[in-house]
Amino acid sequence: MSMRQSQFELKQARQQVMANTQILQNLIPPTVSYSTQGHVLFIGPEDLARLAADSLPMMVSRVILANESITSQDEDYLEKVIHAAEGVESFYNKLKTIKGFLGQFQVSVEADAGGIVELSVVAIRQAHFDIIVDLSSAPCINLELLPAGYFYVGSDAHKLAAAITQIPDLVGEFDKPRYVKVNADICAHNRNGINGCNRCLNFCPADAISSIEQKIEIDPYLCHGAGSCTNLCPTGAISYDLPTPKSLHSYLEKLISRYRAETQVAPVILFHDNIIGSELVTDTLPGDVLPIAMEEITVASIDHWFAALALGAREVLILNTDATAPTLTQMLQGELSLANRILDEMGQPQRLRLISATDLTLLEQPLAISTTWPVIVPITLVANADSHNAKRDVLYQAIDHLNSQAGAILTQLTLPNVPYGQVKVNVEQCTLCMSCVSICPTQALKDGGETPALRFVEQDCVQCGLCESACPENVISLAPQVNFDKDSRQGLITLKEEAPFECITCGSAFATQSMVRKMVEMVGAHSAFSANIERLKMCGDCRVKDMFEDILQDPEKQLR
Repeated sequence: MSMRQSQFELKQARQQVMANTQILQNLIPPTVSYSTQGHVLFIGPEDLARLAADSLPMMVSRVILANESITSQDEDYLEKVIHAAEGVESFYNKLKTIKGFLGQFQVSVEADAGGIVELSVVAIRQAHFDIIVDLSSAPCINLELLPAGYFYVGSDAHKLAAAITQIPDLVGEFDKPRYVKVNADICAHNRNGINGCNRCLNFCPADAISSIEQKIEIDPYLCHGAGSCTNLCPTGAISYDLPTPKSLHSYLEKLISRYRAETQVAPVILFHDNIIGSELVTDTLPGDVLPIAMEEITVASIDHWFAALALGAREVLILNTDATAPTLTQMLQGELSLANRILDEMGQPQRLRLISATDLTLLEQPLAISTTWPVIVPITLVANADSHNAKRDVLYQAIDHLNSQAGAILTQLTLPNVPYGQVKVNVEQCTLCMSCVSICPTQALKDGGETPALRFVEQDCVQCGLCESACPENVISLAPQVNFDKDSRQGLITLKEEAPFECITCGSAFATQSMVRKMVEMVGAHSAFSANIERLKMCGDCRVKDMFEDILQDPEKQLR
């Protein structure tokens, strides 16, 4: 069989398998609604703003905020500008802030008499503008992903023409998917006023994520569905909704298994965005590459990458384009570097790659190389119904399987700033107060039940640092690492255990030995306790009885 015939058959198989395999989606996905009437604000040099406003005479209102000098002194040009958008009022106040989104833009400017005013209230007696066209030399909103309804065109005539075409269609009612959801119960951001994980806050290119009253909140109107928050969230508290993580895992499993059954070839998974990426992915793509379109390439995270390999793919490629926000590219590079370090450590080839549009046209040679790599025997990923972190379970199932197919190592890979690792405790100073257990969002730290003990499961630890900050004795530290020893990583280990302290009067256990010892050391020498030091060694009931007996024997002692 010739290579051409082989590629033809692979493409036929791909087409058939992908046509028969669909991602399960919520039939009634949650949405948010935008409402607009057609109030447009033009910001920039007055000449450019006036000419742009002249192109949209059908809008309900047009207002100009001139924040830069006119761009040309040519007399004929200025004559044209003077007669453009007649009746449209220009304002020259200094811009202070712009907040909002399509249908809800609030623009604050300096008032003529001092202070700050809302320009929409002054100009059109409305609480907000619906749409903003920004012709300034630099955007007035400095974000990688701009809010819906905000068009930054600068002096680019093509961008302006595109905006002028789109804007009339943005009047009315519009629905947009609510891309992600937050489960505050398992979020590691903040507990009891103590700050922990901030990973999602650092990489949102739309500035849609904020910490409000110590809880992570995502503004669905600003959210573009980039997925960086869901990608980086170590507990799965932030999860994508279109598709859900579970749906994407199920889709990968069906797609890979059906393709392998049809062709006896281990495929290559290609994640790409559903706009620019979809335009670049054509029928010329090699037949053993299975393209999967996402809202953004960061929707698929490290657990999906490793799962795809464990399910039988030989490589995972992620198509990066100029449309990808730099913050997302930076985040992807960091996560891919971590993932390939893990593969390196276990002796697997580097099966994960971020590729460009140029790389996409030059896939034949690297794909030929990967066909020589050891074939991975597929695994069936099993969901743990009792798990507090399904994302973590899937990831480690995949890592353990890939490790078993390579070096089967039992070592630990020490890496800084990763959400995997151990909790270390200074046993001598720990009083087993259990502050760390009560604050742990993933239940990686556990008490000993009837026995005074502190226990730990490494696989559940996300290195959020809440336990470290909450410890009143400052005896906890974090040790980030990836542990390839499945038994030690999943096992319940005892960090500290001791016999309970028994009441010196009745003999009942009421505290830990270290806790009583600490109390005696801290307050025993104080004059207020020196005469009653033994009461610190009594249970609550016996302590009260002893105090009353003391008062009965000498009623004036308390006064003295």
